[in-house]
Amino acid sequence: MFNKILIANRGEIACRVMETTQKMGVSCVAVYSDADASAKHVQMADEAVRIGGAAPAESYLKGDLIIKAALDTGAQAIHPGYGFLSENPEFVDAVKAAGLTFIGPFADAIRKMGLKDAAKVLMEQAGVPVVPGYHGDNQDPEHLAGAAETIGYPVLIKAVAGGGGKGMRLVERPEDFATALDSARGEAKTAFGNDAVLVEKFVAKPRHIEVQVFGDGTHAVHLFERDCSLQRRHQKVIEEAPAPGMTPEMREAMGQAGVRAAEAIGYKGAGTVEFIVDASDGLRPDRFWFMEMNTRLQVEHPVTEAITGVDLVEWQLRVAGGENLPKRQEELSITGHAFEARLYAEDVPKGFLPATGTLTHLRFPATCRADSGVRAGDTISPWYDPMIAKVIVHGPTRAVALKQLHRALRQTEVAGTVTNLAFLGALTRHEGFAAGDVDTGLIGRDIDVLTLVAPVSAATCVAAAMTALDLVDTDQETGFSLWAPLHRAVQLMADDIIDLDVQVEGPDCQIWQVGEETVIAERSNSTWSIGGSPMPRVSVSGGRITVFDSYGQAFDIVDPLDRDASAAGDTNVIEAPMPGLVKAVFASVGQEVSEGDRLAILEAMKMEHSLLAARDGIVAEVLTEDGAQVEAGAALIRLKEE
Repeated sequence: MFNKILIANRGEIACRVMETTQKMGVSCVAVYSDADASAKHVQMADEAVRIGGAAPAESYLKGDLIIKAALDTGAQAIHPGYGFLSENPEFVDAVKAAGLTFIGPFADAIRKMGLKDAAKVLMEQAGVPVVPGYHGDNQDPEHLAGAAETIGYPVLIKAVAGGGGKGMRLVERPEDFATALDSARGEAKTAFGNDAVLVEKFVAKPRHIEVQVFGDGTHAVHLFERDCSLQRRHQKVIEEAPAPGMTPEMREAMGQAGVRAAEAIGYKGAGTVEFIVDASDGLRPDRFWFMEMNTRLQVEHPVTEAITGVDLVEWQLRVAGGENLPKRQEELSITGHAFEARLYAEDVPKGFLPATGTLTHLRFPATCRADSGVRAGDTISPWYDPMIAKVIVHGPTRAVALKQLHRALRQTEVAGTVTNLAFLGALTRHEGFAAGDVDTGLIGRDIDVLTLVAPVSAATCVAAAMTALDLVDTDQETGFSLWAPLHRAVQLMADDIIDLDVQVEGPDCQIWQVGEETVIAERSNSTWSIGGSPMPRVSVSGGRITVFDSYGQAFDIVDPLDRDASAAGDTNVIEAPMPGLVKAVFASVGQEVSEGDRLAILEAMKMEHSLLAARDGIVAEVLTEDGAQVEAGAALIRLKEE
């Protein structure tokens, strides 16, 4: 076993790897960028080495600097986590050449699975079922269109070197193929430096079910399946294990297919074989097909750990250290059910727009496992993925585990940035999901209901106003002025201005008026109740108050002398919604544009965002250019006044 390893990653995965590694008595070296100098993973590590600037290309993707840090600190091995260099075979070769151990698969295995088209050919040879499609070298648009006709619409165009939904387009009609192909190729070229694509049959009621495999370079086992069908923009939102509706026959077939895939490439370490499943007629052993293999630990690995009792990071270290597989297939079994929800800093009503901000408050209930790389006081940076945490629960049955997830999300407290917490909560209450009737189109079909913003209750407003007026910790003298009950007023801003008025009857009773509604706040045994229910917890940071009710409601205290007369916004100016890199500008001075026209593309937080015209008009000024790094709120394009 190793005495010291370096973790070539950041955030929650670096913290997760450290937790197990340090329990095993192995020292950990962290690496960090300028943006992460005081990050949680740096504080957790036994040693930490700065490797460069905030941009991943200047730090976490600098394989030579990472290897040097390992050698300088006396680390014997490098754990790649996931993302960044975890599936880069050249990095694996360089680690080996430096006399270090790579805690993961051999470079050859990564290469074999790195390109989707070649991987599918290899899997066909290994007896693993593959989705009907074209995976050849001929990239001529007419040839690809002909292949789509042969396969039969609808089809998916997918980047050969893709992942995370980038370079992927659904085409339902032949006349849309050329436009979709150009779009997919452009995105693939930007994201991966490779614009080659493949074309596959689109499955009508698809489920994304993957098999966790683990190999020692010769033999492999599977640790059963995970269902990752709840997705938006082809990115996973909630994962679970085992898959709902799974039959013993289907599990055996998928598990053995995963093992064949791993053994066909001499796989070593933790990996995931992803399958697309046609669930239109239930789960059947002849209705699943290989999509791709992720040659690394997955984000959703905790749900597998929960149902099997296996620590996958421990297995990684042991096998990388020369041990055989810790368990045989017959020694592995499933206990209960587990869910993982991905908590992100993102603005759901604005199309899941990634968000930044400083976390002024962060608290998780003790009833769940929360894997997180941030703490209260940390900043969600525009340079990296905006994940705050993974909330994981485990129960004896799926129904119980889902109730546990619902409760854990309701008790999770985040302030300082917008999040998808309410959206995750809505998913746990979705009737179809609760019944196990899931497929990858569920979120898209019901997006309006799932993103519906509930009105703020009067009781929640009162909790914020009591905090704003310092009427929570009251004493015997609170409530009277000149021999009469005290009246006070306050204005709060949520989506709109909220006017509240209170009559303080004494230290333990307040009568609030919220619009036309009267709400009574009373205190008994040092505990306040508002409208007959316990007062929720509240966090204050500057002039912002967050009430932890209904997944968190943020209010700003309004100064009546400082009202913003321009709150309606300016449709003449197209601004950057967050810090980022201007990838492309399509507007030119004097150009006529229509509402909804794409005027520029901003790359931020690992995603591309199209900036659209808010109205019809004529471009007056173009204030940016391709390659410009801009701050949030920067004016990029201005239209002529109407």
